[in-house]
This record gives sequence, structure tokens and C-alpha cells, in this order.
Amino acid sequence: MKLNRIAALLAISAGAIVAPAAQAELKVGTIDMKSVFDSYYKTKDAEAKINESRNQAKKELDERLEAFNKAQEMARKINDEAGKSELSEKAKAEKTKALNEKLQELGVMQREVQEFQQTRERQLSEQSVRSRNSLVEEINKVVTDVVKSAGYDIVFDKSGQSMNAVPVIVHSKEAFDFTSDVVSKLNADKEKKK
Repeated sequence: MKLNRIAALLAISAGAIVAPAAQAELKVGTIDMKSVFDSYYKTKDAEAKINESRNQAKKELDERLEAFNKAQEMARKINDEAGKSELSEKAKAEKTKALNEKLQELGVMQREVQEFQQTRERQLSEQSVRSRNSLVEEINKVVTDVVKSAGYDIVFDKSGQSMNAVPVIVHSKEAFDFTSDVVSKLNADKEKKK
């Protein structure tokens, strides 16, 4: 049912494109938005910042895990000492008390490590989304400027995928593609900064 609806919409869209085309020449353009995004120098800068944040988070997590592992080793030693038969009852009771305290401390440390990991993962994900949205907004502004200045009536994204995971645009003439124009405009700032 859903597929029939999509087919009907495509047929209507095709009709809407073809009917006016008979009356006036349409200027059609194509762009590979994935290529634009990947070629934009700020994308690489943003990825580097996110990777730096990931590396810092990993370093902090490793430090916390190292402290947890040391505390765990200490608990094992206390447990081994508490099990020695030559200890007096008083000494065994003290070791058992120390072991219980260390186990409680381990529980707190484990929760803190898990909370830290979840928080950092969420923060990194949010940072990535914010960065991507900002880049997409910048790219869309340049695309809109190019579309307006070139007078395109309709533009298709060649990198788009259909519900069947195949390209929406199966073929188009290279003359329709203005991807390199957009990439050049986006990366012009980088050239000026050099």
C-alpha cells in the first residue's frame, strides 16, 4: 500500500515536471550532497575536534578504570589476608570489615565509571550532531546561492537513496551537476586563510 502511494507521488511529480516542460524549458541541476559534505574543509576540522574529544574521554575513562582495577586488586588482597588461618578472630573481623568497606567503595566507583562513560558518550553524540547540523546549514546556504544565481528550476541530490537502497537518480548528464561549484565556494575561505 505504501509503495503504491509512493509510485503515485512519483507519477504525479513526473507529470508536474513534464507538463510545464512542454510550455517552458526547465533548468535541472544535480548535486552530490554527500560528496559536498565530505569535501568541505570544515567537515575534516569538525571530525578532528570530535576525535580529539573522543581521545580525551577515552583517556579519562582509562584513568578511572585503572583506579577501579587497583581498588579491585586491593580488595582481593584484603580477602586473601582475611582467609588466613593464623589470624586471630579480632584480626579476621577487622579484615572482613575492611573488605566490606572496600567492596562498597568498588560499587560506588563502578557506578561512577558507568555514569561517566554514558555521560561522555551522550556529550560526544550531541557535539557530533550540533557540528553536523551547523555544517549542513552552511552548505545549504551556499547551495541555495548557487541554485539562485544559476537559475535552476529543480535540483536533485545524486547521493540520495530510495527505500530500496538504490540511488534515486539512476543517471544524469554531467552537465547538470554543479557539485564542484559548491565545493569550490565552500572551500574558498580556506584558500583565503592560507
